[in-house]
Amino acid sequence: MVDIMEPGLTQGNLLVTIGVVSVLVLISEKYRVLDRTGVYAAAALGITVGVLGHWTWLIILLGFLGTAHKATKWRFEEKASKGLSESSDGHRSWGNVVANGGLPGLVAIIAFLLDDHKNGIWLFSAAVSVAAADTFASEIGCLDNRVRMITTMKKCEAGLNGGFSPNGQIAALVGSSIIAILTFAAQPDLTLAVMIAIIGWLGCQVDSILGAVLENRGYMTKGTVNAAAITFGIIAMWWHLGFPHL
Repeated sequence: MVDIMEPGLTQGNLLVTIGVVSVLVLISEKYRVLDRTGVYAAAALGITVGVLGHWTWLIILLGFLGTAHKATKWRFEEKASKGLSESSDGHRSWGNVVANGGLPGLVAIIAFLLDDHKNGIWLFSAAVSVAAADTFASEIGCLDNRVRMITTMKKCEAGLNGGFSPNGQIAALVGSSIIAILTFAAQPDLTLAVMIAIIGWLGCQVDSILGAVLENRGYMTKGTVNAAAITFGIIAMWWHLGFPHL
């Protein structure tokens, strides 16, 4: 009998991963979640995460992709009319895949090389949680008129880097909590799952601060701000785990 719970390059993990990635490609094509290059990037990322990590990690990543798409499509016409949407129809490109999934993919590679999937899943999920929190905050919070700059607390325009709103803060916690729940389903540990939700929300705040202080001044791009915030999430969870392998 094939064991599908063993991580890494095992027959069961490979079979499930290929199946899940195939479904991802079909769904992305049918519902226009990603453009064509985005589908290729997501498939490559999915194979990397599933094969080198575990297929349950891939499910966590797909949970982010699916719920983020729903958040993007939420009141999409209104966001598009205000110039707050990233594309004309709500799909995402390969750049979005790399920005949000590149570092989680790197965590999967490192976990495989170190043969430490036990800690790897929490570092991986912390990275995805930050990406989810930031996406939810941006997509939901941009339509909340109660926006203030995170560094000055003064009112500012919706969609401005560093702006935050009550609805955006709630949405950020919802996004990070979704990843926490999916991770708990894969690896039941309530304390660490709660930390995933908290770290994701905190990472969103880091993203806003960097956006206000550095991106608005041209010192960082949206991509580098995202990467820095996700890196914060990885390091925060690594610290919480006691810096394994140091």
